[in-house]
Amino acid sequence: MEPLASKIRPQTLKEFVGQTDLVGPGKALRKAIEDGHLFSFILWGPPGTGKTTLARIYAGALDARLYELSAVSAGKDDIRKIVEDPDTLMDQRPKLLFLDEIHRFNKAQQDYLLPFVESGKLTLIGATTENPSFEVISALLSRCRVFVLKSLSEKELTEIIKRAGKSGGFKVPAPALKWLSTLANGDARIAITALENCHRLYGAITLDNLKNTFEHNFIRFDKKGEEHYDTISAFIKSMRASDVDAALYYLARMIEGGEDPAFIARRMVVFASEDIGLAQPTALVVANEVFQAVLEIGLPEAQINLAHGTAYLALAAKDRSAYNAYFEALADVQKLGNQPIPMNVRNAPTKLMKELGYHTGYELYPKNPGSKEDSYLPEKLKGKRYLKGKKK
Repeated sequence: MEPLASKIRPQTLKEFVGQTDLVGPGKALRKAIEDGHLFSFILWGPPGTGKTTLARIYAGALDARLYELSAVSAGKDDIRKIVEDPDTLMDQRPKLLFLDEIHRFNKAQQDYLLPFVESGKLTLIGATTENPSFEVISALLSRCRVFVLKSLSEKELTEIIKRAGKSGGFKVPAPALKWLSTLANGDARIAITALENCHRLYGAITLDNLKNTFEHNFIRFDKKGEEHYDTISAFIKSMRASDVDAALYYLARMIEGGEDPAFIARRMVVFASEDIGLAQPTALVVANEVFQAVLEIGLPEAQINLAHGTAYLALAAKDRSAYNAYFEALADVQKLGNQPIPMNVRNAPTKLMKELGYHTGYELYPKNPGSKEDSYLPEKLKGKRYLKGKKK
């Protein structure tokens, strides 16, 4: 059975969704397709944004002979076979090589490909998720136009999901549609595959069924039973409450019971940042030193280091603001996906990246850091405050 993603793949620009900066009215790639302009280019962008589809639409519009290779498995012999293909001796159509994941071709393979592109025996369409400035040799890169694709917006993904549902013969209710368009993180392939798998597993597309389709099952290895987790929990909660006596009691109980001292020390390192944090930053230094002492000295002497660290952490002032701020930021990442990083704070070590506007407008010391005007956050999160009650 043909996969749904293949079944609904656009055949023309009229059916294509997204990348309006490239294929919108009057844009460069659209004009090349409409005017039949033959040239080599590289499509650089995240997975599931239409690189393969655009290559096929381009080849179809130019009535070219299209060869598709993946740089993961292809090599010099595959390129030579295409160039020497006997079936093309009487065929005057141009040969287009679509090389997926071109960044996986090493320098020698790219050097081998170069003269065929230079001579026009092959017109190259490379596709990559990696920066071509770093992954494609300069001689080959100089002979290719680079088109930058963006992650699909939620609106664009919604349109694609609706089309997939219609083509697959199933309905996608609004809650499921909204959830999937966010979770897919700009990747149409993820969205379509999830729909197809959900339909095969459950028949009906619902929000719960989609979540179950994505669900990962983690099995926790409980080597010492319930007591192991209950005691470490009591230890942590006692330090959090600044009950130093209870914390020392549970520490002694764990040591006496044969608990791994490195396990206890690791939990103390986590606690130092999670519960003490900015109130007493040196707590992390102390916890790390306790951990190192446990590793270097071992029991029985290391129990003294553990006791020292436990008393220090229990008596320290507490502040969870950094911890809470991070997980609030993480929630936005999970909810909104990878929002585009502002151009002014992107690195621009290559000429290509500078020409594309990377690093333009960057200020070393903004007047109002964190304000909506001077925020380095993505556009959708401008001015968002995660670290509450702290001056930036």
